[in-house]
Amino acid sequence: MGRADERECRTTGRRSPGREHPAVWSAYGKLVRLFRERAGLTQQALADAIGYSVEQVASVEQGRRPAKTAFTEAAERVLKAGGALRVLQEEVDRAKLPSFFQDFASIEVDAVSRFSYDPLLIPGLLQTEAYARALFTAHCPALDDEVIDFHTEARLSRQQLLTRSPIVELSFVVGETALTNPVGDDEVMREQFRHLTTLGQLRNVIIQVMPAAHGFHPGLNGGFVVLETAEHRQFGYVESQEVGSVVTDPAQVSAFSLRYGKLRSQALTPEESARLLGRLAGEAAA
Repeated sequence: MGRADERECRTTGRRSPGREHPAVWSAYGKLVRLFRERAGLTQQALADAIGYSVEQVASVEQGRRPAKTAFTEAAERVLKAGGALRVLQEEVDRAKLPSFFQDFASIEVDAVSRFSYDPLLIPGLLQTEAYARALFTAHCPALDDEVIDFHTEARLSRQQLLTRSPIVELSFVVGETALTNPVGDDEVMREQFRHLTTLGQLRNVIIQVMPAAHGFHPGLNGGFVVLETAEHRQFGYVESQEVGSVVTDPAQVSAFSLRYGKLRSQALTPEESARLLGRLAGEAAA
């Protein structure tokens, strides 16, 4: 591929006027181009070596599209980048998240424990790809297909928290309404119930259901998260209508912890919750 062809690849598929992509994507792309040119490779040669199209390579270099982990690992190997690309991957993925959530996501990666109450929807860390995609597809106002893809990819990437080492202690109290409110079609919900059952068997994950008919409980004011980092700093997080707030005041975080303890005591036990999930999966399959 000649220089003229390469320049043409750089000009195709430009972003819409007014749309700015995250700066970290541009920084990552510039590094890829630097290592590629140092290696004496054209975009086409790099694309052939890592199993991607030249258009994908060009988009990543321009910062128009974020690299996925597979792209990064292949580029690291071919370009002998010495980990420079790999170290940016986490930031590249985080920038795919909705902007209001990114501050909390940067704290979440350092968690040693994370407890959440989610009354209306399956929490993002427990969602299947189909469930997450259905939520983003139904977003109001409507999102571009590209943005739906980015948000879905980012949500699935966050789920590494479930199985990473060192282990993170995770507790989820999920409102029964979140289980009975259909998102997507029957197959989406059936797969989601099976997924919850599987995740509930992980030794660091506890899933409890708060019955809809329980009456008053401390979660009626809305969902929230309580998180502790490796430095033993504690944070809270609340979110509504795409406005997210990280809570750092110790008194407020302490109140969240107290409420969460009461929620766990009032919810179904993990064993009762697992039986409910099994029953719902059976009903969805009927």
